[in-house]
Order: sequence, then structure tokens, then C-alpha cells
Amino acid sequence: MGASRTTLTNARLLTPDGFVDGWLSTEDGAIADLGPGTPPSGPGGSVDAGGRTVIPGTVDTHIHGGAGAAFTETDPERLRSIVEFNRGNGVTTLVGGLVAATPEDTLEQVRALADLTEEGLIAGMFLEGPWISVNKHGAHDPALLRDPDTAEFDALLKASRGHLKMITVAPELPGARELVAAAASQGVTVAVGHTEATYDQARAAFDAGATVATHLYNAMRPFNHREPGPIGAALTDDRVTVELINDGVHVHPAAAEVAFASAGGDRITLVTDAMAATGLGDGEYTLGKLHVWVSGGEARLADGTIASSTIVLPDAIRRTVETVDGVDLETAARSATAVPARALGIEGVGELRPGYRADLLVLDEDLSVASVMHRGAWVKEL
Repeated sequence: MGASRTTLTNARLLTPDGFVDGWLSTEDGAIADLGPGTPPSGPGGSVDAGGRTVIPGTVDTHIHGGAGAAFTETDPERLRSIVEFNRGNGVTTLVGGLVAATPEDTLEQVRALADLTEEGLIAGMFLEGPWISVNKHGAHDPALLRDPDTAEFDALLKASRGHLKMITVAPELPGARELVAAAASQGVTVAVGHTEATYDQARAAFDAGATVATHLYNAMRPFNHREPGPIGAALTDDRVTVELINDGVHVHPAAAEVAFASAGGDRITLVTDAMAATGLGDGEYTLGKLHVWVSGGEARLADGTIASSTIVLPDAIRRTVETVDGVDLETAARSATAVPARALGIEGVGELRPGYRADLLVLDEDLSVASVMHRGAWVKEL
């Protein structure tokens, strides 16, 4: 937990008010204080950041696995290996993502992730299936998809022991609006995605309580100037946070630029949608029950459908700064820290402020991760 006081000096800190050249102290796993210039004298050791940039630890709210393991597995050690891999690479908060499975398998997976949440290793779980469109199934097995069902949702919420953070729903399906309203009333974030919804159907889901768009552009009705669909509905609704997978495969830089310009950085969440192959080389893997082939870092099904990504979240920050016109490091970093934390109601992370968890990344000039701190302890030392 890092009980002793540690002060990071000579750092370019991303604070809620912008970048500040200064220092940050941690104690008992939390941020104790921070400020500009030179720190006041006090107990504990200090670490010189060498003028490097320091941002909050990243918060990945849409991730399915890594290091060869997936959140659909129920072996506790396999699940912990995903967390360990991500933490070492700068993802200090994550929500375990599940793909469509049978009702029985989904319940078992949810219970396993509830245990992981109560260990403090993840911030909860996300059900991307099964209540999505067969025609926009992406890398979900279409045979396992089903219409929204509030009774099934209630059973899963109970199995999650209150740790279900988000679900994806296709608004055009029978029972969708009822499920959106029921989930929102229970404090579960609802996302619109994997959908053929019209603009009006998507807008109705947002009116019913949905507040996120699952990986904008991907697996949804495309934008048309006479039928803007869910893309137009999400980008023009100030209530909605928009996910982007900026891995160089899922979204063209110009499309990402349109999203940032339209929604603004405060409504864009960078996510990875990463699968088990993340951190490993090319080869054959599985996502749920589907076979996925990874070549050159691109993950695809046999028919060529994109199947998740193989990046970690700090990679998305760097890529966004380098490839998306008009988006600076401050905006990109917030889209991977404060914005996702706020969108899913994950408290005490995503910002460098006193009282928040002492999770932070020290970045080199090329925006690679030089060091990682989690709960006040160095996971990857400077």
C-alpha cells in the first residue's frame, strides 16, 4: 500500500486545472498534497522526475483481457494475471469486460469478477453482450445473442453483488427501452452499441437513461446525412460519453478528429477493447468461443471482422496526440483518466488531487511509460 510518505519532485503534473511544474506527495496509498515549484520540507523520501510529465493512472472501462488470459475465464489466477499485466503497463484501474455467453456461463463469469472486484483488483464488470444486434454482432457469437430481458438483468445484477458497472444494449431490440430504464434506475451505466438503431431509436435510449456509446463508429449503423443513426445521436447529445478505440485499426484519425471536435474532450473516452492477445505476438487466440487471428497486431475473425485490439491504454493516449489533429496531451490524457472514471462513477481515481488514490504514470518525452505508481507504491520504478 505504500504507507510511507514519498514526494515526486521536478515533475510536469497534469492537475484538474492543467499542467503545473511542481511536486506531488503520497501517503498511505493516496495523494497527500501537490503544488508548484519546490515542495516544502517534510518527512519521507523523494524521487526526482527529471522534468518528465506525470499523469493520473489510466482507467480502461472497456477491456476483455491481456497477457494470454480473458475476463471470460473464471480461474482467479488467470484473472489476476490480466490485472498485473495492465497495471505494469500503466492501466491502474480497469473494468472487466465480458462478451456474449450462455445465461449460465455469464452468471458464473459475473460471480468470478465480483470476487476480483472485492479483492480490489478491478473496479467492476461490463457486459458488452448479450443484448445486442445479430446483424451488428462484431466479435460476439450471434448464436448467443438475445433480446433484452429485465429478469435476466436482475439475476446478473444480483450475481454481481452490486459490482456491475455497465451494459451495452441495442435500442432497436424488443424490450430495450425497459432494460435501459431498469438498469439506469439501479445505478448501472447503459451504453448504446452493436446496433442498427435509427437516430430516433438511439435518442429514445438516451432519454431513457443510456449515457455511453460503445466504441463509436464500430458495429453500428453508419452516419448518413438524412439518417444520422446512433453516431449522430451520440455526438450531438451532451449527456452522452463516447468511446473511441484509437489503435490505428478501428478508427481513421479523421473520424477520431470529428468525434473530438463534435463532442469535445470532456465527452470522449479512450478505450482499448483489448483481448487476450494483448502483450503477446501474432497467432491464433479466442474471444469468448470465437477464434481470432492476430497478424501485425491486428485481431480479426476468419471472415476479416475486426475483433478487439491488442493495445494498452497509454498507447491510445500517445497515438491520439500523434495522429489526431487538434487534440493535445492534456485532452488525450483526460480521455483515458478523468472522463472514463466520471462516466462510470468510479470514485477517487483518474485525477491528481489530494485524497485520490496515488495512481500515476511518469511519461518520457515520446509519451512512453517510464514509471507506474499504484496506490502509492512503484509498480515500475523510475
